Amino acid sequence: MGKQEWALVLGASSGFGAAVSSELARNGMSIFGVHWDRRETMPQALNVQEQIRASGGEAVFFNRNAGDADCRAEVVTAIRERGARVRVLMHSLAFGSLKPLVGSGRLNQRQMEMTSDLMGHSLIYWVQDLVAADLLGSGGRIYAMTSEGGGKAVPEYGAVSAAKAALEAHIRQLALELAPLGVTANAILAGVTDTPALRKIPGSDVLMAHALARNPHKRLTTPEDVARCVAVLCHESTYWMTGNTIRVDGGENSVA
Repeated sequence: MGKQEWALVLGASSGFGAAVSSELARNGMSIFGVHWDRRETMPQALNVQEQIRASGGEAVFFNRNAGDADCRAEVVTAIRERGARVRVLMHSLAFGSLKPLVGSGRLNQRQMEMTSDLMGHSLIYWVQDLVAADLLGSGGRIYAMTSEGGGKAVPEYGAVSAAKAALEAHIRQLALELAPLGVTANAILAGVTDTPALRKIPGSDVLMAHALARNPHKRLTTPEDVARCVAVLCHESTYWMTGNTIRVDGGENSVA
């Protein structure tokens, strides 16, 4: 058997990050997971770790703010000390301000910058540190979760929409700059999925009803749908797929 392969999942305790962590473990990988949970949600993080270990993988999780430079330094040090390298980097961070841009209750500068930095720019900082430490190299795969809202206007979603648009731009730039290293970078655009993050969006019930009505499969996308596709995309034969926004939605976004 070859050397153990590792994935680094940002946002590993719930939603897409949790599903991808578990699915990659079922496909033989071990997981470094970064999540940010308080006491009441810690059981879900522990459950993901149990699923990884039940599949035969190692689970090394950090309950830290993935947007913090000290967190990145701690995780990079831990990866290096284990003699590991990152085969897959998954960015699935969903923490931002959901407020209108103007009028009553509008976003302030701090909230806009925090949302953009965590949900968009943080991908760059993680890649910079991993590459500088020689922990991400040939055969590496980078995936970042975007959303349909990155290209459309949704009530009170303005800051997150901007962050997702930036994230897609970062993916294109990373595809260009990391090609000489043999690393691919792609964004994943899932269909509307019933996750804790979605339920925080005002009017999420309307979004889910609309998606359910137009999806050809007459159901919502699930985190597991996305995780299974990501696991397939991690195959070594996908080395020529890079710089894309890949729809994983059951055809939902192809229907008016």
